[in-house]
Amino acid sequence: MDPRIVIIGAGFGGVAAAAALLEAGFDDVVLLERAPSIGGVWRDNTYPGCACDVPAPLYSYSFAPNPQWTRRFPAHDEILAYLRRTAETLGVASRVRLNADVTAATWTGDRWLVSTRDGTVFEADVLIPAVGQLGNPVLPPIPGTFAGPAVHTARWRDDLPIDGARIGVIGTGASAIQLVPEIAGRAAHITVFQRSAPWTLPRPDRRYGAGRHFAYSRVPALMRLPRAGVWAMTVVTGRAVTGGRLAGAFLRTVSRAQRRLQVRDAQLRAQVTPEEPMGCKRVLFTNNWLPALTRPDVTLVTDKVLETTPSGVRTVDGTVHPCDLLVYATGFAATDFLAGISVTGRDGRPLAREWATGAYAHLGLAVPGFPNLFLVYGPNTNSGNTSVLYFIEHQAAYIVQAVRRLAAGAGPLEVRRSVAAAFDGEVQRRLARSVWTGCQSWYRNAAGRVVTNWPGMAAEYRRRVARLRPSDYRSDG
Repeated sequence: MDPRIVIIGAGFGGVAAAAALLEAGFDDVVLLERAPSIGGVWRDNTYPGCACDVPAPLYSYSFAPNPQWTRRFPAHDEILAYLRRTAETLGVASRVRLNADVTAATWTGDRWLVSTRDGTVFEADVLIPAVGQLGNPVLPPIPGTFAGPAVHTARWRDDLPIDGARIGVIGTGASAIQLVPEIAGRAAHITVFQRSAPWTLPRPDRRYGAGRHFAYSRVPALMRLPRAGVWAMTVVTGRAVTGGRLAGAFLRTVSRAQRRLQVRDAQLRAQVTPEEPMGCKRVLFTNNWLPALTRPDVTLVTDKVLETTPSGVRTVDGTVHPCDLLVYATGFAATDFLAGISVTGRDGRPLAREWATGAYAHLGLAVPGFPNLFLVYGPNTNSGNTSVLYFIEHQAAYIVQAVRRLAAGAGPLEVRRSVAAAFDGEVQRRLARSVWTGCQSWYRNAAGRVVTNWPGMAAEYRRRVARLRPSDYRSDG
């Protein structure tokens, strides 16, 4: 039997899963993509300065190395082109149904019925949601009405007024630290509204020249060297955020040195000095953020935003900061897994009820009560220090093992509740002692539960998912 497989999403996760399944010989694969093109977050995020903060040698598939990266930290259009080219080369692109917005998936007892917004229903033996954690932008509940254009960074438009405009940027996370330096000098003035100062580290970027491109094209094995080097670097950052004292002390020292060298004004330096533990929020790699804040045409505001007004943003001190354009660099609803999709499992149980106190899944992949459903980049599989593509590739390999068992005649595979509970209990106990409980961030849900991050090193996750244990699953076959 060749199982019918439906993958939701055609970003890096969906393409990796499809590529692994096709390579394993499973041909009945369809990807349902809600947007009009392949690309996931790299299609959606087009704001000026958008780029990867993981070096390209590691932020690429191990099975599809790219000898033509132009630099160590490539811009979003280069990453998007790589993903789309890889999808074409591996035969994935032809299996993508575009503008197919999945709204519901229901387990009937022997298969999944997957419904899209236009009323089309797909039947699947295996359902693989690969919608990621960073697909649904968050707009903060700020009262008031702004008369000018307002946009989230993930919904950027090319017609937005930049040159000569007064721009307000709410947020100081990953998108803000890329956007602000890029538009500073074009805008008449930028006002950055900061809730908390982020930890930053220098970004060791460099251009890749023609000699490197030639060597990599002729001897592809050479590309393993920079990939191994980047991996070694992420081991250091990983140790720092998972409790390694020496690694943590080293990175904090580097960050403090960066602030002292790049921000000479003592008052401003105090404003950009983090008060929260390093790593409890995403550590940002940048060479240009702090210098941008020292510009005379950029103002950092640390007073709390009270409301928007027709002409700008009012802070709690009563000041109205005039804006012609308002940009929300406020992140994503990362803890709301599968938001917008109604998933119903065995005995009519909604996934929303199963996840009422927070999303969880055995190995980030399987949920009890939801047979033959395997998540890609699911709960507790985000990395605080390395490339998420590393996790995604190993999840895809695990899913191939599951599909092979089904193809061999096994009944529907449903992870045992006791197994999933034991795994979740372990993960949450470890996370409770982690740096990620030191502040409120997109890693935690409203109840304070860390539902996004893996508690250990990436190599441990690879070992945990290397072999599917049949005893972890109940099978009706």
